[in-house]
Amino acid sequence: MGRLVWFEAIKTFTKLRTYIGFLAFGVLVPLVVAGLRMGGQRAFERNLLAPLEQDFIIGGNVLNGWFFGFFFLGALWVHVPIVLTLVAGDQIAGEGNAGTFRFLLTRAVSRNRIITAKFLVTLLYTALMVLFIGILTLGLSLAVFGGGDLLVVKRGIVVLPEAALPVHFLMAWGLAILSMFVVSALCFLFSAFTDNSIGPIVATMAVIIISLIIITLPFELFQAIRPWLFVNYFDTWQKVFADPVPWDEIARNVWILLGFTALFFSVTLAWFNRKDILS
Repeated sequence: MGRLVWFEAIKTFTKLRTYIGFLAFGVLVPLVVAGLRMGGQRAFERNLLAPLEQDFIIGGNVLNGWFFGFFFLGALWVHVPIVLTLVAGDQIAGEGNAGTFRFLLTRAVSRNRIITAKFLVTLLYTALMVLFIGILTLGLSLAVFGGGDLLVVKRGIVVLPEAALPVHFLMAWGLAILSMFVVSALCFLFSAFTDNSIGPIVATMAVIIISLIIITLPFELFQAIRPWLFVNYFDTWQKVFADPVPWDEIARNVWILLGFTALFFSVTLAWFNRKDILS
């Protein structure tokens, strides 16, 4: 199995589309940080700090690198699925489009092992992408804006000491990776239905956008189905910055995200094992 995963990893990481996301965020993040440094930081001071200063005395470097690292995590997670689908949507559909599946299946390797290897490589790419974005945003933010305690304004005010922040961010990145595993698993599933990699990308983003609209609108019907939508648990990473940290809720959400990932992968296996490979 290890050699099969290695073979699939080589195929994936030698394709140019695999690096589109790294290139895009590698250009975007420094530009945004530069924009914040050259004036955008004042907008946060007006919109965030000015109202708080009416009731609190705020001292120190509040708008620091940790703050903007947290800000980027919240601002970019909607855009990350787009780049993930570029690879996940091509894993199975790309083979069908290239006509190489029949060649793969002539070898003494089961369909389950082939799909599992492709899925593991997809998860590896997902984890690397999220870690790249997290380390890049936090690293640049700390280099430009310096360190300090983290001010979190979300349903109240929480101030986390700087000494504890590396652990909080590591946990947040881990939960963000788990959330994006669901996105990649869904796109991987759609990839098994077609030989065109564009279809899985469009279908996955359509599901995410529609789900986000549903969980945002305050209709009673939509609120009833909200717990059944995986996007409802994308913000689990934010909960590690609460005080106290709701560990029970985080654990429940982790199991739900793992359940969605396992469900999408299981359906992919079941479908692919019944699928007629014509090319």
